[in-house]
This record gives sequence, structure tokens and C-alpha cells, in this order.
Amino acid sequence: MKDVCGFCGIRGHAYCNQKTSSVTAGMDEQALLGLNPNADSDFRQRALAYFEQLKISPDAWQVCAEALAQRTYSDDHIKFFCFQVLEHQVKYKYSELTTVQQQLIRETLISWLQAQMLGLQPEKTFIRNKAAQVFALLFVTEYLTKWPKFFFDILSVVDLNPRGVDLYLRILMAIDSELVDRDVVHTSEEARRNTLIKDTMREQCIPNLVESWYQILQNYQYTNSEVTCQCLEVVGAYVSWIDLSLIANDRFINMLLGHMSIEVLREEACDCLFEIVNKGMDPVDKMKLVESLCQVLQTAGFFSIDQEEDVDFLARFSKLVNGMGQSLIVSWTKLIKSGDIKSAQEALQAIETKVALMLQLLIHEDDDISSNIIGFCYDYLHILKQLTVLSDQQKANVEAIMLAVMKKLTYDEEYNFENEGEDEAMFVEYRKQLKLLLDRLAQVSPELLLASVRRVFSSTLQNWQTTRFMEVEVAIRLLYMLAEALPVSHGAHFSGDVSKASALQDMMRTLVTSGVSSYQHTSVTLEFFETVVRYEKFFTVEPQHIPNVLMAFLDHRGLRHSSAKVRSRTAYLFSRFVKSLNKQMNPFIEDILNRIQDLLVLSPPENGYQSLLSSDDQLFIYETAGVLIVNSEYPADRKQVLMRNLLTPLMEKFKILLEKLMLAQDEERQASLADCLNHAVGFASRTSKAFSNKQTVKQCGCSEVYLDCLQTFLPALSCPLQKDILRSGVRTFLHRMIICLEEEVLPFIPSASEHMLKDCEAKDLQEFIPLINQITAKFKIQVSPFLQQMFMPLLRAIFEVLLRPAEENDQSAALEKQMLRRSYFAFLQTVTGSGMSEVIANQGAENVEQVLVTVIQGAVDYPDPIAQKTCFIILSKLVELWGGKDGPVGFADFVYKHIVPACFLAPLKQTFDLADAQTVLALSECAVTLKTIHLKRGPECVQYLQQEYLPSLQVAPEIIQEFCQALQQPDAKVFKNYLKVFFQRAKP
Repeated sequence: MKDVCGFCGIRGHAYCNQKTSSVTAGMDEQALLGLNPNADSDFRQRALAYFEQLKISPDAWQVCAEALAQRTYSDDHIKFFCFQVLEHQVKYKYSELTTVQQQLIRETLISWLQAQMLGLQPEKTFIRNKAAQVFALLFVTEYLTKWPKFFFDILSVVDLNPRGVDLYLRILMAIDSELVDRDVVHTSEEARRNTLIKDTMREQCIPNLVESWYQILQNYQYTNSEVTCQCLEVVGAYVSWIDLSLIANDRFINMLLGHMSIEVLREEACDCLFEIVNKGMDPVDKMKLVESLCQVLQTAGFFSIDQEEDVDFLARFSKLVNGMGQSLIVSWTKLIKSGDIKSAQEALQAIETKVALMLQLLIHEDDDISSNIIGFCYDYLHILKQLTVLSDQQKANVEAIMLAVMKKLTYDEEYNFENEGEDEAMFVEYRKQLKLLLDRLAQVSPELLLASVRRVFSSTLQNWQTTRFMEVEVAIRLLYMLAEALPVSHGAHFSGDVSKASALQDMMRTLVTSGVSSYQHTSVTLEFFETVVRYEKFFTVEPQHIPNVLMAFLDHRGLRHSSAKVRSRTAYLFSRFVKSLNKQMNPFIEDILNRIQDLLVLSPPENGYQSLLSSDDQLFIYETAGVLIVNSEYPADRKQVLMRNLLTPLMEKFKILLEKLMLAQDEERQASLADCLNHAVGFASRTSKAFSNKQTVKQCGCSEVYLDCLQTFLPALSCPLQKDILRSGVRTFLHRMIICLEEEVLPFIPSASEHMLKDCEAKDLQEFIPLINQITAKFKIQVSPFLQQMFMPLLRAIFEVLLRPAEENDQSAALEKQMLRRSYFAFLQTVTGSGMSEVIANQGAENVEQVLVTVIQGAVDYPDPIAQKTCFIILSKLVELWGGKDGPVGFADFVYKHIVPACFLAPLKQTFDLADAQTVLALSECAVTLKTIHLKRGPECVQYLQQEYLPSLQVAPEIIQEFCQALQQPDAKVFKNYLKVFFQRAKP
């Protein structure tokens, strides 16, 4: 008999005699105090530091092993901590341990498990779960090599002791999670290992495990519901990857069906049966399994839904019925494909017999129960869609599903429209599922759907004044949903199929003439406006209804509704309505502009006036006003007057507010004034979206108005306060004006740029560069003098920001610099790509060299494939422009000294990952650069590569020959493909 080790409590244990100083020292008791959730931050910091120390130390984990084996500590948080240290050891350091140390971890865990059988109190759940995780990690590490008897060892310790069984089942769930859980991302190596473990388990121990589950269920089904439920969960988890016949047999199924009648077990039993039914298998066998299950469940009275009051159980049962239904449908599909018509007919018959039950569950007042059966319902309709002729019963089923969907779409009394929470969000999701069913119903029987909706809609709207809001809302909602359920191209619902068009036209006429837009409930009001906008083509057929609908938008029913939510949504919908019907709007333009006057007011922070609309909503109103003016049939001078009337109040308010901002002392007030100024610029910007190629600013006579706006807004750039927000707004306005005013905007650009380059941060520059790119790409040679003048100031501002020191681990600063670098290279790409290389060439030799060196650095030194790709595009463009015999002096030398080496050094870097898509694009541009050099320099380039450069990289002569041949191929694609292979071979 071996002695018990005094150090760790494990019998016959050799390693503990070799105690190191850190082990002898025991645990840092002060640091352990920080593990208590109520400890102050200093103690918590110390505990964290101690944890890190134990993780790094090669042998300190043994202190934790000792504490667990000897049950040194009673504090739960310390026990959990010890398991965390062991977990880290097994997960990250296991291969570094000696055989004896690995044995110590195994024995510690078994010793701890044995102790659980004897303790007065079971461990807390969080400790048991953590222990199970450590067991599982050790299992996946050792099962295939050192611990093939893992399960037998554990079973021999726990036997049928309830505490032991609890831990055994937790370990099994943790192992399943390690091996099968799809939410855990595994490396390909781990995935291969997991497959091998499962295969080995199937061969060596699964039958024994299944037998242990059966024994546990039989022993505890009436005495320990917690353990029984755990065991059912284990069976459900493992059934997906073990031999189904071990579970789907009489003794197991009968026991599970017995559990269906025990209240505390039946939900878990339901889930377990669902997993069994979901297991992939032969279609005929699956059909037999499902049918035998259904028979027993029906005989036991489970199909009598109305007798059951427990909604939690019914939700699980609904999921089970859904699984059975979908399994039968999968069987039917497979049998049809294989040509087994007889069995397919039996499968269809089996499906049909479940429809009545499906309908009962679908119509159930509890949405979770209903939601769980929708998959079966959807797939059943898909079958009917494939059948050429429907039986009377099938037609009746379709109608029953339709009525169920219509009923279930209805809001209930408890729905909180003003403060939507989690329950409301779940109902919105549930409605989306029902919508998919409705769309599928439309595919099976469009005529029936249209007739049903029309019947419900007409009867409801006839008496809308005396009908509850949810019924009125759902009636309009159904009309709205028909637009997607019965799709047409370009919203042409009112032409083509005459019966469909007249039915929809009838319903729309009823909607806009019934007065239902006055219904006193936000859900009905919103549904009215949504539907009106969805069917805007109706108003081209019956334009006489436009004035009434416009009034609804403009009065207390829409933009002036008491609910902010309705006002906000209506602002957007009104904008869409006006845009889509702009040809019909002409008679109403001035009336609308007058009526929305008060909604356009810029609301400064100090006047205490609470605007009806938020600034985001006002953007839509400004855009609508712009669209009405620009698309009107008025002559240009009238359009100009109207646009000036729209924008002058903004300009006047802007000047006043800017003066106030310059004088403001309080930072909060400065921020709110800057916000307001920004809104003014944004509103003016938004009106310009109404212009198009057909209706330009010039044609509409509005250039002068927008130039006035520019002159009004630009002084904000020199305001030293709230720079970020002001610059951002003006920059966006300039982007719009470059598009709208074209060359008329050019005189304003130099001074605007000068202001925007003062006191810049990385983000300012990053946002300024796209503006310069836009100007360069659009105006090209026209802006060459301006670009030459501001080129170096811009570059100096960029370099200054890039060279600013930052904290080593400041991720956001590093990211900002990376983005700025990308913007800088994008700018150089725009300049070179717009035929403006003289802008760079005229900067003086020293500056030109500095720019070229930064491009080489971008291509080689920074591991950012997006920037690298841009750099190679710039280099190939410069080679194309300057690389010939008549290029700038010294450029040919630069090509050989710097550009050619960059094409090799960049892809040879370890950070250049050829498995990454962006990097492959960078390599592709690198290939283009080399091809362009060869094109411009000819045989001289090949000679340089053959005789000087490639030999200096120690490339073998035959590979050099191969490389040069590929480079000389006329097809660029051949060389691109070769280059990838070349570097794949070259990298270690």
C-alpha cells in the first residue's frame, strides 16, 4: 500500500517531494482577498496581478493543485481561482510540463472528484461548471494519447452517487461543447483532432456512456429531477453525433415518453425527443420513427392542445411538432428526388395528418408557441406550391393558415407603442416571420390571398370608427403587405392583371376616402402613411385624391401629430411621396411651401422654442422643399426666387449665430451653437440633392443663391471654437457644391483649403483629402496651379501629424495614423491618375525625392495591404509617365535602386500574407509595376534583373531564367499568376 503524500493528498505521489520555493511559499493570502466581489479596487488589482504571476510561473500552479486536492480553502472564489490557474496550464502550457507534472494534474482532478462524494455540501454551480471545463480541456488534450480510460476512471469514482453523477454530466456537456459547439471557432488542426476523438469515442466508449445514461435516468427519474433533466440534456446533445440506434430504441424511447407525463421532466424530455427526430437518417426510417412517436404522443393525449395550460411546455412541444413536421418534409423531398413515389406518397399522407395540430399551435394566443411551428408551416406551403393540383382539404388548409396569419399579425392590448421594450421587439420579429408565411401563401394561391385580404379590409374599414385600433391597423397592414406578396416590376400594381389591379385600386380608394387617416391611434396613422407611399402609383391613376392625402401629411394627422414618432416618420414618408409624384405636384407647390414654413425654422438653443421636428427630420423637409422647387414647371427666375426664400432665413440666422459663437464663453453653449450652425449648413446642403443632370443649378437659375450660401458659410472655417463640427459641415457643403456649381466653386477653394489646413489633427486631414481628390479628379488641369501651390503645405501637415509621437499601445492613435497614411497615398494616386504628375514634378528635386521615398516606404515598410496596393498603383503610373528615355533626370536610377527592390522586398516580408485577399490585390499591382518597368525600359530591365538584382537575392539561375521569361510574356495575367507562385516558393 503506497503512502498518502503529505503535500497534495494523493496516494503514491512522487513529484511533491521536489517542492520548489514558490510552492513552499504557499498562496499569497493578501492577494486572494481581492477575489471577493466586494473587495476594493486595490485588492482586486493585486489579485489580477497575482493571477498573471501564477500563469507565467513554471511551477506555481502546483500550489493551486495542492489547494484543490487538500481542500485547503473554503472560500468559493479562491477555489474558482485555483481552477482558473489549472485551466490556463492545461490550455496553454500543457506540452511544456513533464510527464510527472501532467500526472499530477490528472490525479489532482480525480482526487478533487473523489472528495465531492464525501463533502457535507455540494460545491456551488459556478465551481462545478469550471471544474467540468478543466476536465473537458484535459480530456481533449489526453484522451487520444495518455488517458484512453478517461470515462471509465470517472465512472468508477462517481458510480451512481448523485453528486458524482451531477459532475459527470457537467463534464460530458463541457466535452460536447469542446468537440461539437459550432459557436466556438476551431483551427483546422483542432477540428481534425475533434473528429478523431469522436471517431475513437464511437469505437471505444459510446455504448458504455449510453448505458450509464440509461442507468442514471432509470435510477433518478422519480427521485432527482435535476439530475434527470441534466442527463436528458446530455442525451439530446450527443445524439447528433453518435449511432442513433443506441437511443432510438424501445427501452429509451419508452422511458422518454414516460418522462413526457412527469411535469418536472417533460420540457427536457421534449427537447431530447426533438434532437432525436432532428438526427439525419434514411428517409423511410425517419418517417417510421416520427410516425411511431406521433402515435404514442397522440394516444397519450398530447395532441389535445386546448387541454394544456402550461405554455412553457407547449412552446417546447410546438418545437418538437415543428421538428417532426420538417423531418417528414425532408423525407418527402428526398423520396421524390430518388423516384420512390410510393414512399413519398406515404410521407405526404403523414405530413397531412399533422396539419390540424400545426394549425392549433400556429393560432395559439402565445406567440412563442406559434413562432415555433412557423418553419413546418412554411415548408408545408412549399410542398403545396410544387403540387400541380390541390385537393379540397389542401385548399382548406391554405385558407386556414391564411386566417391564422391574419389573426396572429394583430397587436395585443399590452403592446407599448410609446416605449417599445424587449417584448415589443420580439413581436416585431414574430411579425416578420408571419410576413414570410404570407409571401409563401401568395405563391401558393395569390387569388385566395387577394380575396381574403380584400374581404377583411373592406369589412373593417366600413366600420373603422367603432372598430378596435389593432383590427384597423392589421387591415391596412395586410393591404401594405400585398405589395411585396404579389410583386410587380417598378410598383406597377395598377396595370396588367385587371382583376388584381381593380381590387388594389378599390382598396386604395377606400383607404384614402374613408377618413381612417383621422383614427386616434399612432399605429393606424403610421400604417396609413406607409401604405399611401408604398402604393404611390395609385395617385397617377386617380390623381383627384392627392390634395386630401397632402392635407393628411401636413396637418395634425402627420407632420403636426401629437406623437414625435409619427411626426418623424411622416417627415421621411412625405419626402418620398413628393419625390415619387413630382409631376403631379405642380398645382400644389406654393401652397405646400407656405404650409411647411414653420417646420423649416432653424431652432437656436437659446430661444427655448421646442421645434415640432428634430433636425434630422427637418433635413427631409428641406429636401422636399428643394424637390418641389427644382422639379416645378416654373421658369428659372421664379425657381430662383423660391430657392432664395427657402435659403435666405438660414443664411441670416447663420451669420447671427456665428457671431454669438465667437463671443460665447461657456463650452456647453458653444457646442449647442456650433450644432445649430452645422444644422443650417446641412439643411442648405440637403436642398441641393434635388438637382440632377436634367435640372442643373445653372438651368434653374440658382447658382447665385448657392454662391451666397458659400460666402456665408466659409467664415466658419476660421472660427477657433468647435472646429471639428464646423469644419465637418462646411466640408460636406463644399463636396455638394463641387458637384452642383462645378467651376463656379473654384475661386472659393484656395482660402477654404488654407483654413482647413490650420491646426489639423489626423482626422481633419483624413476628411480634407477626399475633398481635394474630388476637385482634382473633376477639374484636372483647371486646378493645376492651385494644386501646385498647396501640394507641399498639405504634405507637410500630413507628415507633421504622422511624425507626432504616440503611446506605444495607443490603438486608436495607431489606427488614425494608418487611415491618414491611406488617405495620403489615395491623394497621390488621384494626382498621378488624373494626368497631373507635373504637380509633383514641379515641387523641386528634393521634395520630389521625399514624396517618392514615402511611396516606397508605403509599399514596403507598413503591413497594410490596402495602402501597399495604392503605392504600387502610384509607382506603376509614375513609371508609365516618367520611366521612358525622355523622363526626368535621375528617375531611371530611382527605378532600379528603389522601385524594383520594393517589388521584391514587400512580398518577401512575413507580414505580407498571400492567403489574404487584400494582400493578393497588392501583389497584383506589384506585378503591374514590374510589367510597366519592363515595358518602358525593355531589355535593359531584364538584363538588370538577370545579372544584378536577382543574383543579389541568392535566387538560383534557373529560377532567374524562369522569372524573366514570365515577365516577358505578353499576357499580364500569366505574370501575375507566376509572381504569386514565385513568392510562395520563396517564403520560408
